[in-house]
Amino acid sequence: MLSVRSALSDDVAAIVALMARCRERYEEHQPVFWRRAADARDRHTEFIATLVEDEKVIFRVAEREGRFAGFAVGSLVPSPPVYDPGGPTCTLDDFAVGEDGDWTTVGVDLLKAVTEEARRRGAVQVVVVCGHMDEAKRQALRARRALHRVGVVDRPDLTAPI
Repeated sequence: MLSVRSALSDDVAAIVALMARCRERYEEHQPVFWRRAADARDRHTEFIATLVEDEKVIFRVAEREGRFAGFAVGSLVPSPPVYDPGGPTCTLDDFAVGEDGDWTTVGVDLLKAVTEEARRRGAVQVVVVCGHMDEAKRQALRARRALHRVGVVDRPDLTAPI
């Protein structure tokens, strides 16, 4: 059974480990941009711990049968001044699942959870950052948008009204 809940400080180690694996894959595709700093794990641990404690951040964790399965971090930001979507935007930047095959289940449930909370906080759209090499993530996000009849943006980020 899959469940999604708010992240806790006890989740930080699993989140950091998952993102370290993701960054290794990203570095294969773009070795300069994604080159890991020598102390990346320590810095990321501190950063994630700060986000978990920040009430302004929407931080959700998925568990399957009591085991960590993925996470998503959403932040509400004002829309750029040259646009007027009608309210703030929720940016979903750190968003990962344990296995690529989990995007259609774990990933979609995490997206739903963050979207619902973002909407409750007044956001009018969600922007999901997605690397060009994350095809499984992209496909799950496209399917989610198609189900809800939301717009498509032709760029590496995927944007959808909520």
